[in-house]
Amino acid sequence: MTWRYALLPLILLATVPIMACSDDDDGGGNGGGDDAAKALNVVSTVAPITSLAENIGGTKIDLEGVVPEGTNSHTYEPPPSIVATLEEADLIIINGLQLEEPTLELAEANKKDDAVILLVGDETISEDEYRYDFSFPEEDGKPNPHLWPNPKLTKEYATLIHAQLVELDPDNADYYDENYEALAARLDDLVAAMETATATVPEENRKLLTYHDSWAYWAPDYGFTVVGAIQPSDFAEPSAQEVADLIDQVNEENIPAIFGSEVFPSDVLETIAAETGAEYVDDLRDDDLPGEPGDDLHSYIGLMVNNMKIMLPALGGDASAMDDVDSTLVFTDGESPAEYPQ
Repeated sequence: MTWRYALLPLILLATVPIMACSDDDDGGGNGGGDDAAKALNVVSTVAPITSLAENIGGTKIDLEGVVPEGTNSHTYEPPPSIVATLEEADLIIINGLQLEEPTLELAEANKKDDAVILLVGDETISEDEYRYDFSFPEEDGKPNPHLWPNPKLTKEYATLIHAQLVELDPDNADYYDENYEALAARLDDLVAAMETATATVPEENRKLLTYHDSWAYWAPDYGFTVVGAIQPSDFAEPSAQEVADLIDQVNEENIPAIFGSEVFPSDVLETIAAETGAEYVDDLRDDDLPGEPGDDLHSYIGLMVNNMKIMLPALGGDASAMDDVDSTLVFTDGESPAEYPQ
């Protein structure tokens, strides 16, 4: 598998090496020479989705993530140079739910006739399951698109990606099946560890005030309530009255910690923390994977393990259950990641 970022100076997403099978590979599929040219060209958007595709597709696909980590995926405008990548793609995986509209429009206009666009978010939940909140008010008509913090929903993402890879490349179905089954088992482990760890947070502390409302689909399954988010739907700063209301709410509900983004510093959250005495934790991640490519935690599962280890202790809980969750790659062919390009 090759995971390229030709458009960007940094390497994106989950423990993703450049992995080209050697010419003497006799494992079938896309082993070398002419076979290598038959690898599916797969394009994905945000890092958690690319991580899932990489884990399932492994060395049998050429994968390119096109939304840089550390950018605001809601406002990201793809450069014209991405067109060539989309034109060659066999499969384009997009979250949907109106998250990456410019990229989706570009894909629809430039894809090959037989290329597939897979909107994993749209196919995972129905309209009656949409959630609206401070960052995504219902009157704007855009639902909260952040399904992936809930690993139960992310497992459905993986199921959809696996099914599409098998349909497009049936010769490698057994390989995709093994990788999917291994990933699904680890996602089940992640769910179980989250259930154990979140249960240690005192019930009165299970309240989230965050920079961006990424936890709307996670919170109900784990007994938490999202009490607010700092980033309004237009991505501007909240008004003085909104900040004052949040300060009052933090004080009234005795919220012990509030959470900022590792990517986007927030003076507003610092102010709320100073006014209320709540701890300000500024390194939660929405879709920016922890560590560097090649690190064990640089994956979707690593993202969620890292977030739990940051969030839960700050709210009075014990995140040690996350220590045994395996966040590394699930390739079944025993290949080791190659070095990343600089």
